[in-house]
Amino acid sequence: MAKYDTDSEKTIKLDFPVTVDAMEYKELTMRRPKTKDSIAASKFKGSEAERGIFLMAKLCNVSPDVIEELDEVDANKLGEQHKAFTGRQSD
Repeated sequence: MAKYDTDSEKTIKLDFPVTVDAMEYKELTMRRPKTKDSIAASKFKGSEAERGIFLMAKLCNVSPDVIEELDEVDANKLGEQHKAFTGRQSD
């Protein structure tokens, strides 16, 4: 049995919706990460946190500004979904 989420994408409902550039985000849809996404994030100039924002924005097909505006609770939900996709979630 797989220890990772096999769906191609997941929609994450935000507990704290955000508005960026006059658009309200109540949910974000994250797609499964590909190796090329990890490579692009590793090449991104910035701190580890900034690379994480870059990766989450890429996987959710939104501007990094949207990820930066998220409440930490919602940002953690994205991180947990990323871990579920890659099989790195804690048991």
